[in-house]
Amino acid sequence: MRNERIADAEPAEAGPAGFVTGADLLALGLAEAGATHAFGIPGGEVLALVDALERAGIRFHLARHENAAGFMAEGLWHATGALPVLVATLGPGVANAVNVVANAQQDRVPLIFVTGCVDQALAESYTHQVFDHQAVLRPLVKASFRAAVGTEDLVVAKAVALAQRGRPGPVHIDLPISVAEARIGRRTAPAIPPATPSIPADLQPAQALIAAAQRPLVIAGLDLVQDGAAALDRFLTRTSAPLLTTYKAKGLVPEGDPRVIGAVGLSPKADALFRPLIEAADLIVLTGYDPIEMRQGWRNPWPAGKPVIDIVAEPVQHGMHSSSLVLEGDVAMTLTKLSEGQATKIGWPGGEPAVVREALRAAFAAPGAWGPHTVFETLRHVAPAGTVATADSGAHRILLSQMWNCDGPRRLLQSSGLCTMGCALPLATGAALGSGRPTLCFVGDAGLEMVLGELATLRDLGLPVIVVVLVDHALGLIALKQRQLGLARAGVDIGETDFAAVARAMGGHGATIDDRETLAREAEAAFRRTGFTVLACRIDASSYEGAF
Repeated sequence: MRNERIADAEPAEAGPAGFVTGADLLALGLAEAGATHAFGIPGGEVLALVDALERAGIRFHLARHENAAGFMAEGLWHATGALPVLVATLGPGVANAVNVVANAQQDRVPLIFVTGCVDQALAESYTHQVFDHQAVLRPLVKASFRAAVGTEDLVVAKAVALAQRGRPGPVHIDLPISVAEARIGRRTAPAIPPATPSIPADLQPAQALIAAAQRPLVIAGLDLVQDGAAALDRFLTRTSAPLLTTYKAKGLVPEGDPRVIGAVGLSPKADALFRPLIEAADLIVLTGYDPIEMRQGWRNPWPAGKPVIDIVAEPVQHGMHSSSLVLEGDVAMTLTKLSEGQATKIGWPGGEPAVVREALRAAFAAPGAWGPHTVFETLRHVAPAGTVATADSGAHRILLSQMWNCDGPRRLLQSSGLCTMGCALPLATGAALGSGRPTLCFVGDAGLEMVLGELATLRDLGLPVIVVVLVDHALGLIALKQRQLGLARAGVDIGETDFAAVARAMGGHGATIDDRETLAREAEAAFRRTGFTVLACRIDASSYEGAF
């Protein structure tokens, strides 16, 4: 079908029938690999590509910044599984996208980043906006390719295979103008077979440790996020192990399930409650866990000699913790195989996990006063089941990640590896585009001001994103660290922005909120609205003191 659409769309002057452009071959390869949308800001060097993407059935969406465009692609990927595609023109477009490419590396996103560039011969003398894209991006991507005439489809096939293999990650394709516009005879796209998922050949040592354990504990992380929920559930059922998840892995098992104790990552308050459980466990099973999501307090979190099975897609020499047994392979398949032959048993005869679970909920319960706790509690009550939320980086993200109850996987999207600001709004944009459902976005006032232009993207796409701004006039987490270190307050205060007025000026609905009742009323209306809403919740920054 997509081949026919390209042929039908060819202009009369395109040349003999059966010819396409290099950009067509690249676009068709992306479409065949599962891309449905691409995001970016066009420039002269990518116009042929943008045209080809549209004719291949891939909708191109204009963002207001390349960094945001990359996060929109990620949000769509989480919502639908569609291959995430980011397009940028040469020079400034590439430079603007570096942050989101780094995030794709650290947060395991198979982002295909296609950039336009001038031809090599021209670059020898023409220097306007020209720098070596590949040299800049190679430290951040799994591979960087420069397409040549006749290699476009091969390059796409290789890029997609690499992006999705093992630990997902970004791959870069530099597309020269002459290659994109060149007329090429049709041919059969090269077949690069996908990597066959594998599991370790010898699982007997791990199976023996699991069978002998009376107090097993599972910690799940981001390498299970996309397709590991069912395998994890089966493993917990067979072993009767309680579950801790990283922030990104919240909801792999719905958090209302009593087997789920809570989330770990950046909260010393939560870690203090989990510590006795980790010490009491006679076996720890790490499933897709990568300490890239964790604070420094998770260096050497268990004593040497404790049995630890580390199931990883690819080994990472991080030095953050020790493991007695490392199993490299497809994490979900390995979990499934380990579950086979295990007799279902009753774990933790003393009931310690249930005690910790209740203590955690009490520790993060909302106090009576208005503040961030109340904002999160109220919105969790109002939001329908299955609602996807996103969280920007900052103090609010740590508290939200401890409080927010996820009823399924990929329902609290965030940057947990790179922990970058400015991600929540575009993540929510991509997720809403993919799901067609209202999506929540939690962001601080400083974080929203980084990406205010993307409210116009919401307007143009007509998406029902509910932007919840925690307005405390400061970089709250940084100010908190300054106080803890006894440093003078500097560089953390921001002025007053009327976010409700900004929302209305940009085509949405806006409201300023100072109490629970108004928030509940406005949130209920927002979930019925077809366009975007900004709820500016004014809070006292001191509410975060001791909160996490």
